[in-house]
Amino acid sequence: MLTAFCDWLIYEVMGLSPDAPWAGVIHFFIYDSIKIILLLFVMIAVIGFIRTFLPQEKIRQMMNRGGAVSNFCAALFGAITPFCSCSSIPLFLGFLKAGAPLGVTLSFLITSPLINEYLVVLMVGFFGWKITALYVVSGLILGTSAGLILGRLGLEKYLEKDLFRGAEELGGDRHYPTLSARLRFGIAEAVDIVKKVWLWILVGVGLGAVVHNYVPQEAIDQVIATAGIWDVPLATLIGTPIYGSCVAIVPIAIVIFQKGVPLGTALALMMAISALSLPEAIMLRRAMQTRLIVIFFGITIAGIIFTGYVFNFFQSALM
Repeated sequence: MLTAFCDWLIYEVMGLSPDAPWAGVIHFFIYDSIKIILLLFVMIAVIGFIRTFLPQEKIRQMMNRGGAVSNFCAALFGAITPFCSCSSIPLFLGFLKAGAPLGVTLSFLITSPLINEYLVVLMVGFFGWKITALYVVSGLILGTSAGLILGRLGLEKYLEKDLFRGAEELGGDRHYPTLSARLRFGIAEAVDIVKKVWLWILVGVGLGAVVHNYVPQEAIDQVIATAGIWDVPLATLIGTPIYGSCVAIVPIAIVIFQKGVPLGTALALMMAISALSLPEAIMLRRAMQTRLIVIFFGITIAGIIFTGYVFNFFQSALM
């Protein structure tokens, strides 16, 4: 329905040709802006509504139980949510607003775009079940370990406090006489956060639309193919700023793999495009200080590079 609306608005109301250079950019911008803002509103409202049924202390105990177990559960939950790097941010913000530990929420933020059912189905078709299974396992390990490391660095001081002001009031310690009162609490939280981040979302999606439609794949292929032993870090760094959907990411990886690029290098590019993007960093800037974003991206990039080299090392056994 949203796609049909965007097609109608751009190609009929605005009169742009589907072949026009900026038509794809405008379509991407309108579609993703509406999708992400709606998702942000709905998810935070739902999480706020659910929180009204749960005592504050019980929520904190639940989210802090088990150390690495909490990170793994967050990573596993991320793996079953079909979101891209930018669309994962609404749930991430909702978890932080609910008082979840930063490291646990970051485990979710990493794996949510990195693993999802669409990407897994496409990978099985292109790469086979062995490589796909190892990719899923490595993604869960990356999300769990990176979130665990980040959680132990004491980085909460780099969160933008005004966005989460009132997070200590988790909703469950107040009295809600009716169901409508609980709904109003969730909606009020959603409105509050959307008002604070909508501009950052538009800026991030706008940049992503330009990058998505104007970065030539052929140039990326050529650079990676000539990098030698540094191909994995280079592929990761090239993929990091790019924003793309999982439907587009797997074909890119298979194309460069078929051109002779090692398996781990192709997957490192795919993981970097999936898990990280420059638009994501811009959106996260409203919730995090720049230092925290740099640390988050740095540790995730290091994990992707390590994973890429592991796949390259075992490539002959996997094929």
